[in-house]
Amino acid sequence: MKGRVTLPSEAGFLEETKEMMERWGADALRDSDGTKLPEEIKALDATIYTTYFVARGHNEFAKEHMEECQQLYLMSRRVTAGKQTVQIPFMEGYFTQQVVPDYVHDCKRWWEVMDRTTGEAVDADSWDVDQTRHVVTVKGAVPFHEYTVSFLVYAVWDPTQMYNHITNDWGDKPHEIPFDVRQPASGQYSKEYLVQWLKDNPRTDVVRFTTFFYHFTLVFNDRAKEKFVDWFGYGATVSVKALEEFEKEYGYRLRPEDIVDNGYYNSTFRVPSVRYLDYMDFIQRFVAEKARELVEIVHGAGREAMMFLGDNWIGTEPYGKYFPEIGLDAVVGSVGGGATLRLISDIPGVKYTEGRFLPYFFPDTFYEGNDPCKEAMENWIGARRALMRKPVDRIGYGGYLSLAYKFPRFVDYIGQVTDEFRRIYDNIAGSRPYCGLKVAVLNCWGQLRAWQAFMVAHALWYKQTYSYFGMLEALSGAGVDVMFLSFDDIKRDGIPADIDVIINAGAAGTAFSGGERWLEEELVTAIRRFVYNGGGFVGIGEPAAVHFGGRYFQLADVLGVDKELGFSLSTDKYFTKEVPCHFLKEDRREAFDFGESVKNIYALSEDTEIVEYSDGEIHVSAHGYGKGRGVYLAGLPYSYENTRLLIRSLYYSAGREGEMKRWYADNPMCEVHAYPETGKYAVVNNSMEAQKTAVYDGAGNAREVSLEKSEILWENI
Repeated sequence: MKGRVTLPSEAGFLEETKEMMERWGADALRDSDGTKLPEEIKALDATIYTTYFVARGHNEFAKEHMEECQQLYLMSRRVTAGKQTVQIPFMEGYFTQQVVPDYVHDCKRWWEVMDRTTGEAVDADSWDVDQTRHVVTVKGAVPFHEYTVSFLVYAVWDPTQMYNHITNDWGDKPHEIPFDVRQPASGQYSKEYLVQWLKDNPRTDVVRFTTFFYHFTLVFNDRAKEKFVDWFGYGATVSVKALEEFEKEYGYRLRPEDIVDNGYYNSTFRVPSVRYLDYMDFIQRFVAEKARELVEIVHGAGREAMMFLGDNWIGTEPYGKYFPEIGLDAVVGSVGGGATLRLISDIPGVKYTEGRFLPYFFPDTFYEGNDPCKEAMENWIGARRALMRKPVDRIGYGGYLSLAYKFPRFVDYIGQVTDEFRRIYDNIAGSRPYCGLKVAVLNCWGQLRAWQAFMVAHALWYKQTYSYFGMLEALSGAGVDVMFLSFDDIKRDGIPADIDVIINAGAAGTAFSGGERWLEEELVTAIRRFVYNGGGFVGIGEPAAVHFGGRYFQLADVLGVDKELGFSLSTDKYFTKEVPCHFLKEDRREAFDFGESVKNIYALSEDTEIVEYSDGEIHVSAHGYGKGRGVYLAGLPYSYENTRLLIRSLYYSAGREGEMKRWYADNPMCEVHAYPETGKYAVVNNSMEAQKTAVYDGAGNAREVSLEKSEILWENI
């Protein structure tokens, strides 16, 4: 009962570290942001991880090369012109300790003033910049039009260090300045410094890159609070040099608006433009090439290279086509639940993966009067479902171990967690769990963003109240094989022959639902053909939603429902009768919960099976379409009951409901995971209360099982 666990440690905590290693069975030690491992701790019988920052934490160099600081495009607040001259204080609302305007490069060439009322750029001859007051004056403005400035800034404080600095009250500790390795001096320095660092740190076994070059987009307001955050954002990869090299390679010039994107900054919710996808690909190739150079230096020194999936991870894209070229040994990431666990554990092309579990050992959680066990239990139980499907190879924690040590109950609980993790890992033994169906999640991103939705900051927190996130979390621990398809995948290669069900979920107009991609005739036709020939289609929220041709759901004929937009109120809708008994709501123990449900859904004909109808609208329905079926769910916040609803929807849409009760528990609070290759199966209680359930084996035979709170019962097949 030892191994596969990484602990943080710190100076002055040697004996306690030994004790915690014994109690938690840890075999690796790491530092954290704000701590260093002294030599006596590095000398312990453990693998030593050392955090390595490529593009921050080198202030002596950065201060001598401030012209090579990282850059961003930002958009000013909107200002309405009252007369023909309008002044725009473009730095208003931004934190000047984090970003400063770029006056080094020609503002007229690299900035852009937009008339947001017309959507057109204002001629550069019509505006001027006051560099003292940080104000742009627009002449010849149209009264009562809105104007903005898209302007370049230098980033002079790394946002993660800034967050930790403020959270932990680090006082006068220096602000770490991020530099851009695309620039000549910075690129050379990043390699030379690593070579020397490896010589100076002979006891380091694993170099934990945190991460490489470019931070996800995180901009703070003038109160030092988050103003804009996109865990997928490429905003901090921008520089004049990058824009010039992009134009030389692609043959066209990017505008500031291609990055600023009306103030949305190409968030992951946006349907990506061709220009933005080109830019992402451009950055990914650069990052893979430069990261490989550093990894080769690490390997040449006989050490392992690990990447933290966070902070400066932009451009690495673990599911992208260039990631294998980096040559990493491992990836570690923060686990916020089942979906983020699968995000880490499913990464291909590395020797091992590691999940950093919550809570982080920081004073915002570990303070007198608080119980950190509550967060730890929720985090572990939520992620454990996904571990049963595809475990990470290691788990660990971060922060100040001295803080956690002050909470004995927490220390005892994590000891139970680490033991249980090792049992899970050893029983699964690298085998593939039983999967009853193969499911494809269809969106604009496809495999590039497998298991990824909306994640921010350090905890990779994501909102589960929306359809897409609840669906991902439910799937992360479900007994189905999951893949991710993009619309371009279908257009290029068609729908894979082994897919049983396609899911499309999310809000209308987003990259997850698809927006105007549903106006592409070949896509709609391909999916209709797939369902007609026996496939299943599950739509959640606003699937295939874009108003065109008298329809809002472009697959309304498959789903049997559409959304009333107000245009067809004059048409009577008679089909409101709920089916009293239906496969989709069998064994449900609680009332339906649709979260922020989509409103005004109605049936197209009496052929639509209305499973749940309330408040004058449909929330669950099914509809036959040729040999296949469409199932509609108006919302799916994550819960065990809704996980069961989704599983039933998948089997019913595929016309294979008779096969569902193989390795199955009839109590929604419990699940069964079978591993035919190892001859084992597990019955899991996902709740913190004792449960009873009927358990069905692979042949459909049932027996009653009683489980203690959060218990896993392992059996031989």
